[in-house]
Amino acid sequence: MEMRVAFDCHVPFFLAHGGMQVQIEQTMRSLRKIGVEATPMPWWDESFSPQVIHFFGKPSLSYAGWARQKNIRLVVADLLTAQGSRNLLQRAPFRLLCLLDQFCRGKIRQRLGWSIYDAADCCICLTPWEASLVRNMYGARHARIEVVPNGVEEVFLQAPNAPTRENHLVTTLTITQRKRVLELVEAAALAQVKVRIIGKPYQDSDPYYLRFLESVQKAQPWVQYVGSIEDRVKVAKEYQKASGFVLFSAMESQSLSALEAAACGCPLLLSDLPWARTTFGEHASYCPVMTAGKTAPYLQHFQKNISRMPRFQHVPSWDQVCRRLVDIYQSMIP
Repeated sequence: MEMRVAFDCHVPFFLAHGGMQVQIEQTMRSLRKIGVEATPMPWWDESFSPQVIHFFGKPSLSYAGWARQKNIRLVVADLLTAQGSRNLLQRAPFRLLCLLDQFCRGKIRQRLGWSIYDAADCCICLTPWEASLVRNMYGARHARIEVVPNGVEEVFLQAPNAPTRENHLVTTLTITQRKRVLELVEAAALAQVKVRIIGKPYQDSDPYYLRFLESVQKAQPWVQYVGSIEDRVKVAKEYQKASGFVLFSAMESQSLSALEAAACGCPLLLSDLPWARTTFGEHASYCPVMTAGKTAPYLQHFQKNISRMPRFQHVPSWDQVCRRLVDIYQSMIP
């Protein structure tokens, strides 16, 4: 069947590059391959009439109401990056508000914008953990929730025969504080483990990025920063020649870089957060979010025993992800 899907988001790409941009671009590209008319939201075109709006972020309740009036189905894909990294004590106030909301006839959740999950035709979550947050932290008891993970491009699933692994770890990320890159650099120097860092900051003038560059100089010869690599084939080769992948982020929704590295056969060492556990389970290694000094032994142990570290085998392609999305879209369209 013919299908028109418009993609909208709350942060323009030119303001903040990152995983959401990749997710949207790859989803649209794969949907088009299977015949779906997938396009960015043309906000300037009054005559445009999609069947489905796939919104990345949390739209307003009025946004949902306008879509309903036009008989347009609304899919909400809210990346719960910060919320998903809170501990039980930090999540307690949200649970309390939901409890109080039951005595206020939904007015608290409506005022806070949490009712959007119930108002949407479907909520897409990347992991079962995110789905549980929508249900239990935001109180969306009546929402339709579907768990659809991220995928990877085909280039990461086409590993060469018997690649030669070198004696270094790799990470690909945005150079920003929540990725805890400084802690990684310092831990690598303390553990005397070679790490190759690929990525760029939001702005070259960012003070955190400048501190990162200084830290890299002090961590020689253990840390190599190569900047950004835009060629996806070259990125795949970086994963394929590394002995393993490391990511010490304090917050994630579901790391595309970790999925790409896993698809290329890298063992993973990740921050011990719920998104990672629910995505990779026992097929990855984990490190608590700690200081560089306490992190260094985990990094050292991981590299020393790299040949025995578990590997994650079942990374979906974007094409597989989008076939699942099409099934969801079709189930909503009368």
